[in-house]
Amino acid sequence: MSKNLQIATVGGGCFWCTEAVFEEVNGVEKVISGYSGGTVPGRPTYREICSGLTGHAEVVQVTFDANVISYQDILIIFMTTHDPTTLNQQGADRGTQYRSVIFYHNETQKNTATLVLNELAAYYKNPIVTEITKAETFFEAEKEHQDFYKNNPDYGYCTFVIDPKLRKLRQLHSDKLK
Repeated sequence: MSKNLQIATVGGGCFWCTEAVFEEVNGVEKVISGYSGGTVPGRPTYREICSGLTGHAEVVQVTFDANVISYQDILIIFMTTHDPTTLNQQGADRGTQYRSVIFYHNETQKNTATLVLNELAAYYKNPIVTEITKAETFFEAEKEHQDFYKNNPDYGYCTFVIDPKLRKLRQLHSDKLK
């Protein structure tokens, strides 16, 4: 059977976390950490993004085989492995670059994102603040940010922030993992 490769672009705080989550999902072919949604011209750097002044969010671009996993399932995994109710914040990471956002690539993705957010709203005590925004330019992050968790599993941030997200992923979505 031929592959039906599609792209999902999401931001749920630090891209190291979101990248680590999706690298374990069956049907995901590739995960690239990067930046999207900014308003300044040119290619942003990590340092510029961290200032919060560029308008970009830390995101991952997920290439997945829709014959194996649906876009809806990608979004459900995304929404349940970060806190979509905290505005411009995930844990200790604060700033617009850490906002919860779904960048849709077509109207079908936009409609699916709206549906998923509406369906999941009842499961959260606080309102979901995840943005649904049209995908624009995606900038791949610097090399040292790619596969960060895989390359640095004992780094403090990884053990204290990413490991709990991976445990949650494995608990909630074991049927969707590689």
